[in-house]
Amino acid sequence: MSSKIYFPPSLQRYEPRRMVFSTWVDHLPFAYDLVTAIRPGLVVELGVYNGLSFFTFCQAMVENDIDGVAYAIDCWEGDEHTDAYDDSVYQDVQQHAREHYRGITYLLRMYFNEALRHFEDNSIDLLHIDGLHTYEAVKEDFSNWYPKVRPGGIVLFHDVMAKLKDFGAWKFFEELEASHGEIFKFNHGFGLGVLRKPGGAPVQTELTELLFSGEPETEKRLRQFYSHAAHFLEARRQAKRFKPKDSAYAPKGGQGKQAEEN
Repeated sequence: MSSKIYFPPSLQRYEPRRMVFSTWVDHLPFAYDLVTAIRPGLVVELGVYNGLSFFTFCQAMVENDIDGVAYAIDCWEGDEHTDAYDDSVYQDVQQHAREHYRGITYLLRMYFNEALRHFEDNSIDLLHIDGLHTYEAVKEDFSNWYPKVRPGGIVLFHDVMAKLKDFGAWKFFEELEASHGEIFKFNHGFGLGVLRKPGGAPVQTELTELLFSGEPETEKRLRQFYSHAAHFLEARRQAKRFKPKDSAYAPKGGQGKQAEEN
């Protein structure tokens, strides 16, 4: 990394408006900063579940006045990795979208391949692949949706460090690392892969320069930075959660002082 201080928006003002259980929690600061940096006009997420990553993208768009739309694509039925779940998950996601991101979010309740016809080639600025995590499924999702990503656009892959059960995102991403020049991997949490599609006129920002520098020391420090950023965000959230209310220690009307004197 360069000698100047990298102080992204996630450390300056980001407070998650939605917090639900998800292994994506380790990458929220990066997701917020990435959207703020590249200012995508079209975001597509494949595999939404309870919406933690999706709504982080949306929050960054709203708070940074980004003129774009975000599509969440999922059947909201579960799969062999998440197990089946009832309709309450979809209803919760739908309600949150309506309350906080009406007008910029669209929920497409369908299979990924069914949704392909709704998007033109070379149109997506940010694609997040987070569906079924077998090697075959991730490869199929990438192969089918990669033509929809504009040259210079970004593709994210979740769970690229998860080597459990029959997860295969890690294996497919390793193959991409061997064949793509602008590619980066976060190792903390369950891992997150970042790939920039060649061609076009990619948005050049401080963050993308760090991501795709190709310099081992810069990559190492960027990984460390966002690992610490995730811990910092969680520590700050927990501190606010357990912070006592002032009223409990300083009752109104001077009663607290009077109680001490008595």
